[in-house]
Amino acid sequence: MAHFAQIDENNLVIQVIVVNNDVLNNEPFPKSEPAGIAFCKSLYGEDTRWAQTSYSGSFRYNYAGQGFAFDEINQAFVSQSPYPSWILNTETYRWQAPVPYPNDGNRYYWDEQTTSWVHVEMQ
Repeated sequence: MAHFAQIDENNLVIQVIVVNNDVLNNEPFPKSEPAGIAFCKSLYGEDTRWAQTSYSGSFRYNYAGQGFAFDEINQAFVSQSPYPSWILNTETYRWQAPVPYPNDGNRYYWDEQTTSWVHVEMQ
């Protein structure tokens, strides 16, 4: 099965649908994309926009989800930032805290007010 994201005029993902590999002549990405787009347009209209997405993230960096942005220039699906202070890593197209997560075996949560990780006290 292949997955295709419908993209609106603001480059935001509206929905993701599954397309049977038979429709794609069992071709791998990127050869599969034109057939998949044509199939999606036959269902939803010629004026719709589509891009193939990878469930495993093997292409276009991340599996698209509703509300994700599609960066056409970099061919990347990008989720919404979890916090205003987080920075987009342009090698992975994933959001990172401005301070690395502590690597001491303890649990932490992000505090946006202090822009820091706060230790979770275990009871």
